Amino acid sequence: MTALHLFDMDGTLLRGSSASLELGRRIGRLAEIEGFEVASATGLMDNLGFARACHPIWQTITESDIDAAFHGAPWMEGVAQVWADIAARGEYSAVISMSPLFFVRRLLGWGVGTAHATDITVGGPLDPALVLTTQSKVTIAHELLARYELSPDDCVAYGDSRSDTALFRALRHTVAVNGDAEIRALARVTYEGTDLRAAYRRARTLLAARTSDEEAG
Repeated sequence: MTALHLFDMDGTLLRGSSASLELGRRIGRLAEIEGFEVASATGLMDNLGFARACHPIWQTITESDIDAAFHGAPWMEGVAQVWADIAARGEYSAVISMSPLFFVRRLLGWGVGTAHATDITVGGPLDPALVLTTQSKVTIAHELLARYELSPDDCVAYGDSRSDTALFRALRHTVAVNGDAEIRALARVTYEGTDLRAAYRRARTLLAARTSDEEAG
């Protein structure tokens, strides 16, 4: 029996940070990005507004800037090992993030199955249709489940904050990773710490219980 593992990135795979903050720190625009993050967290700016605010800044960024921000970011320990174990079991993994795809897609090199994120073209206009929202995570999850011929009970979501609430409400198996109060209240299990492998072990208990329930039925 296989499964699909869905990972948020900012605050989940990235400890206490986001792609935008790491990029802003790299290019000397951190204060501006921090202001946008606060506005987003307090509901004063929606996802499209955030993308529009950041878009002019991203037009100044280079591939070397992105690489440096990516490799210098505070990642959870064991990310690549978790994805390797998932693949070895014949299961599937995906990252779904509202951050720029030009940053998120670098996780493919660490072994995640697919990467889904806001597609901001450097050197081109912003397409609002390519800006992910909280509900986008649910839509993408259902698309992936259909692709792999799985049910929602075959899926585990890992997240930390408000951007994950719709997905956590849509799925039975959920893991809060260094989560805020809202996401912890929705999660089946929680993890606080710096090692994704430990959070993943808790997710495996949910999948094991799924198998036991089916066998009992």
